[in-house]
Amino acid sequence: MRKEDCFYLGKIVSKFSFKGELLIKLDTDEPELYENMESVFVEVNKNLVPYFILQSKLHKSDLLRVRFEDVNNEEEADELIGKHLFLPLSLLPKLEGNRFYYHEIIGFKAVDLNKGDFGIITAVKENAAQPLIQIDNQGKEILIPLIDDFIVKVDRANQTFTFNTPEGLIDMFL
Repeated sequence: MRKEDCFYLGKIVSKFSFKGELLIKLDTDEPELYENMESVFVEVNKNLVPYFILQSKLHKSDLLRVRFEDVNNEEEADELIGKHLFLPLSLLPKLEGNRFYYHEIIGFKAVDLNKGDFGIITAVKENAAQPLIQIDNQGKEILIPLIDDFIVKVDRANQTFTFNTPEGLIDMFL
């Protein structure tokens, strides 16, 4: 499995018992969706390695207590602490309406209520204080803050993302 075909699920943060159980900090608003998984991919030396789950249950809200097959003691569990976990993109719950995953809007046409078509979404940058939608407008980069008030409609069928940006915001980049 390639990392590009997966989404980040969380990180193994600590051991739970001497039998090799581990606690995973899930990166989700809905941890209960991941309580009954059969397996996950663990990133080991930049490769994704499948680990099969014998049992799991939620532990203190956003932590998942997991027992992996072939991890039977503290020493084997120690080797996994700090590792990142991934699942295939196909397992992401489907979102509807104006809720979306960042990766799914890449390639969508950017449309503004006042400006019309103004480019193609190429990325969502999360390294700023506020996520920014990066749009390519004939070689010029436009950055639109990811603010709910700016989002009018996410049209998956036509692959368009409609904005209502403040006057002058797009013009700053052109």
